[in-house]
Parts: sequence; C-alpha cells; structure tokens
Amino acid sequence: MRTNNNRGERNVKFRISKDDLLNAINTVSKGMSSRSTLPILSGILLETTDQGKLVFQTTDLEISIKHATSANIEEPGRCVIPGKLLADIVKSLPDASIEVSTQDEQAHITCLDSSFTLSALNPADFPYFPQVNPSTTIVLPPAELADAVRCVGKAVSRDESRIILTGIFFAVKDGIVTLAATDSYRLAVAEIPVPNSDVNDFSAIIPGKTFDEVCRLALSSDSVSVGFSENQVLITFGETIFVSRKIEGTYPNYKQLIPADHEVSIQADSQALITAIKRVAILAQSHTPIRFQFSAEGQNVTISANTADVGGASEVVGAEVDGPSMEIAFNHQYILDGLNMIKGDVLIELQSSLKPGILKSVDKEDFLYLAMPVRLN
Repeated sequence: MRTNNNRGERNVKFRISKDDLLNAINTVSKGMSSRSTLPILSGILLETTDQGKLVFQTTDLEISIKHATSANIEEPGRCVIPGKLLADIVKSLPDASIEVSTQDEQAHITCLDSSFTLSALNPADFPYFPQVNPSTTIVLPPAELADAVRCVGKAVSRDESRIILTGIFFAVKDGIVTLAATDSYRLAVAEIPVPNSDVNDFSAIIPGKTFDEVCRLALSSDSVSVGFSENQVLITFGETIFVSRKIEGTYPNYKQLIPADHEVSIQADSQALITAIKRVAILAQSHTPIRFQFSAEGQNVTISANTADVGGASEVVGAEVDGPSMEIAFNHQYILDGLNMIKGDVLIELQSSLKPGILKSVDKEDFLYLAMPVRLN
C-alpha cells in the first residue's frame, strides 16, 4: 500500500459506495482510541495510493490497523476525520454513492440530498504506521484460526493487573499451532494442524482482544499470515494489516494444570446440558455454584442449585457414566462457556470433587477446556 505520503497535505476528494466505505470504517474502527487525551487518535486517516486505492488507518498506539479499498479518486491526498462521527453519518445514509472531500480544516460528506460538514484533524499529527520486519511468519486457514480463537477466547483474563493472562499463548511445534488461554479459574486449549509449515519450536503471547477482532474480520479471506518480530505481531489478510505489540514475559506452564488421569468419565449431549444448566441457574445467584451429581447406577447427571431465601431447582440429564458416582460443583457460567464451544457429545473427565474438571469434544480432538471446581459445603 504505497501512499501519497506528503504528511502536510490536507485536501482529498473521492467517491465511494456506501458498502465499501462502511466496511472499511468497521474494519479499522477497533484501532481507534476513545479514551486518549490525544484527539488525533480518535480519528481515521484516509489516504490515497499511487495505485488509485484509498487507505484507511487507525491507531491507539497499542494496535494499528490499515485497510485499502477501491474508490474513485478525484483529488489525491490525505485527511483525518473523527471516526465515530464518520461511522454514524455513513450508517444513516441511503445505499448510494458517497462523495467525501476536504478543504483545509473541514470535511464535506455528500450523498444524494444529504450533506454534512465536519471539523477535520491535521494528518501531519497522525502517528506513522509501524514498520514490522517479521523474523517468523506462519500462514493459517482463516476459518480454523477463527474457530480456535473463539474456543479459547472466553478463558482470556480481563484483569489488567495480570497482563500476561490477558493474552493468548501462540505456539508452533511439530506441525501443530497451539492456542491457549487461562484466567486462573479455567483453561482453554485449541490446536490447528500446519503440516507444511517450516516454523517449529516457536511461541509468543498475543493480546487476546487483538486476535479476536482480527479473526472475525479475516473469515472472508483465503488465508491469514501471522508474523512476529522481536516485540510486535503483524497479521495480514486480503487488503488489511494489523500490527500489535506482543505481550512480554513468560506464559504460565498451563500443561501442568491438566490432570494426567481421571477416576470417572461422563459422556452426554452438550446441548442438553446447556439447556438444563441455564434453567437451574435461574435459581442460582451470581456467585452460587451449581452441583453436578454423576450417577453410575442411574447413568445420568443431576444438576441442582439452592440459594438461601430464594429457592432451589434440579434437573436430570441422561449420560453415560464410566467409573464411580461423583458429586462436584462449578461456577455455572464457566461450565456454560466450555460447553458452548462443543457441538454434539461432550466428554467430561473428573478426578475428584476438588480437582479440575476436563471438557472435551467426542468428535474433535483439537480442543480441551478445564474448569476449577467450587468446594462443596
């Protein structure tokens, strides 16, 4: 994306379809900063290229996003327009061609009989897009990457005081890409086979928010390229480039959290469990655990909750129980998050009421979910 990079140029004029303009804004919107004391970071830089394309760019100084699209360029140049206002205006316009032009400190947006004038920002103040020279690059199928990130995303920590756990561990070894995330209460691990990759014995920590956004946008592309330099990650697909800082530090040894064996295994329909847990959870307050009583004799699981001064609920779901009967309690939302990642039958492995429970898909071997139990009274 070679742009006309006269940083002081503030005038530009182009015509573009509403769909293309809105898609470009949505693609780069996650890079805008809404809380920064620097107003320029809340804007979108629009810049023409020598190839006749229009490039949209945003940054919050942690994440930088660039997306190129086709447009009818009448006057090449660059400008910065407040991002949220631009998005709100474009969403409100009819499905027709939109003209955008800037003159000095004003941006003009016209579509059929509608016209808007906004105060434009100085493109000379917009930060340069990071230049990344990856030492390691791996190409992945978008659908498989998006599914893996979706599966581990719920386990990413939101606690900024433990910055390592806000990331997704990304590792490549022996033809397998492994993604892992934990918030100390649950752990999720997903794998993607990459048999033709020459990358091996490599790992990094990618900010969870970055990866989640990228993968959803990349689904319509043929492939996703993930590259790593010493302190940055570069993700490219189609006409879009994401750059983010890597999270520095050593990720916890999550493998030691996974029990080596189990006393009882339970196979059941994941959707039946989800439905039952949601019903029982109506009578469970936010911090009230839900009990699971796995019966070897009855070949079922009784899901129950009791909350003082509120009431109680229980439901029985059929299951194949291999091993002794066992009772264990979990935070119901953590269990739901794991079950929602599994289609068809789920395999639950338990060691004791005080040890983590493991959820696996019966049909897929590339996903594992671990949840810590709640001590029974």
